[in-house]
Amino acid sequence: MGRGGAGALGAGRAGAAVRLCGAAAAVAPPRPMAASAQPSAPPALSAEQAKAVLAEVIKAFGAPENAQRMEEARDNACNDMGKMLQFLLPVATQIQQDVIKAYGFSSDGEGVLKFARLIKSYESQDPEIASMSGKLKAMFLPPMTLPPHGAGTGGVAAS
Repeated sequence: MGRGGAGALGAGRAGAAVRLCGAAAAVAPPRPMAASAQPSAPPALSAEQAKAVLAEVIKAFGAPENAQRMEEARDNACNDMGKMLQFLLPVATQIQQDVIKAYGFSSDGEGVLKFARLIKSYESQDPEIASMSGKLKAMFLPPMTLPPHGAGTGGVAAS
């Protein structure tokens, strides 16, 4: 019964693991959310306009300063999905915000989500947008291995 403090010990160990992997990691504070009286609708962009903005976002990730920021965030994440969300996703969001705000999207996380939804809505209609969207996601999301799609195997690959 004397294990009441096990949760606190486990939390301490997890914190230590974070410090070991990214000891020199500096985390930028999140950008403040823009205060607005009412939620704004996303800009109405045609598929061609959305494709142009998407191309500009992808180009921004290739800029030397942004590529360096992403590489540092990747190094700090140590191939850990939770740390990817902690270090890499905020940097990727900021890079996208810097581009899409010029096209009428809010310069906060909500603007990035609205842009992502807009792109998603065009993916099924335009294979080039779908391809570009996949390329963008690959820049900041680790590759995911999907389980085999065998019927009736319960998620276990049949041999």
